[in-house]
Amino acid sequence: MKIGLTGGMGSGKSTVAALFEACGAMRFDADAVSRELTGVGGAAVPLIVRAFGAAVVAADGALDRAAMRAIVFQDAAQRQRLEAILHPLIAQQREALVKEAGTRSIVFDIPLLAESPAWRTRVDRVVVVDCLESTQVSRVMARSGLAADEVQRIMASQATRVRRRAVADAVIFNEGLSLTELQRHVRELWAHWQRCETIP
Repeated sequence: MKIGLTGGMGSGKSTVAALFEACGAMRFDADAVSRELTGVGGAAVPLIVRAFGAAVVAADGALDRAAMRAIVFQDAAQRQRLEAILHPLIAQQREALVKEAGTRSIVFDIPLLAESPAWRTRVDRVVVVDCLESTQVSRVMARSGLAADEVQRIMASQATRVRRRAVADAVIFNEGLSLTELQRHVRELWAHWQRCETIP
């Protein structure tokens, strides 16, 4: 079974991905792959420099994420330009994991799944982790140090809650849940879908 997992920033998507992994799924984390590709010695860095110039690279040779954010979140064309570099490289690693997984279930942790219709054809189920936008802002501010207006600008460049929920086979509303309660929701969903997969 291939599960597509998405959610807005600060929704708790990464925690849910880890809980699916604990249930036995292999995990593909698109954000982690992107960070690897844009880190020190990352395969995407020379291509990004060629497209955007050396000003977007930090002193250590990794992508300067703040500088890149300032460019791509104000200009959709520039964001698409960056995605055209990263997405094929991410896809290579995704396909390698699919081959490695064999018959094991995989959870694909994809922040921009709702923005990419092609993902619907690649997965059997889509889970959306949802919460109030005010909760998203406060969580992201607490973990990243970004100002509220900067978080809101990033959120405005991504799919709305309504759009994400529209692509879901299941929604986990992660508002006011303890980790134990969140774990229970994930385990129940996993068990239900595993039973569905075994029905002829």
